[in-house]
Amino acid sequence: MLAAGTGGGAGAGAGDAAGAPASPKTADAAGARASPEAPDAAGADVPAIGRAWPVGTGPAVLRGWEPPATPYGRGHRGVDLAAPAGTPVRAVAAGRVFFAGRVAGKGVLSVELSGTGDPPLRTTYEPVGASVREGDEVTAGEVIGVVEPGGSHCRAPCLHWGLRRAGTYLNPLALLPPWLLHRGPSRLLPVLGVPLPDGPA
Repeated sequence: MLAAGTGGGAGAGAGDAAGAPASPKTADAAGARASPEAPDAAGADVPAIGRAWPVGTGPAVLRGWEPPATPYGRGHRGVDLAAPAGTPVRAVAAGRVFFAGRVAGKGVLSVELSGTGDPPLRTTYEPVGASVREGDEVTAGEVIGVVEPGGSHCRAPCLHWGLRRAGTYLNPLALLPPWLLHRGPSRLLPVLGVPLPDGPA
């Protein structure tokens, strides 16, 4: 997912510790308390431009967004997605790498999302060993790093994923359109009125 922004860094991380806001490059997690299937209204101003989950194709959400009551309050400024060390981390949407480095010994990667206004939305992933550098342009679904061993505030291996616009934390799940949030099994539907292809029986 870092001070007052992402998971487990200095200050108020993604967990419940309280602390002061940090600089933009060290405080980039965010979100809204929500189930994976239904992000709440706190993400209403977030365009559903995501084209990939950060990890996997529908990872378990180990902990959702729990916005603090005050800027310095306890809460969880992002969501934790189940992901073992070495799992590829993908850019949720197209953008430019804003920060790729270490904060409090933890790998942090932050991407400014293209076409999301001024100031732009910024999504953050941690703990991540980045394979991109600051200033790189990335496309949706592109592998931008791997989940690092250790450094996670989760009880089980996870990726902390956050979202913010300037100093406002938002629900990262709101970036994902319904077809990505849907976690049920795929179903084949009948196709009517289409002739069978010619060929041997």
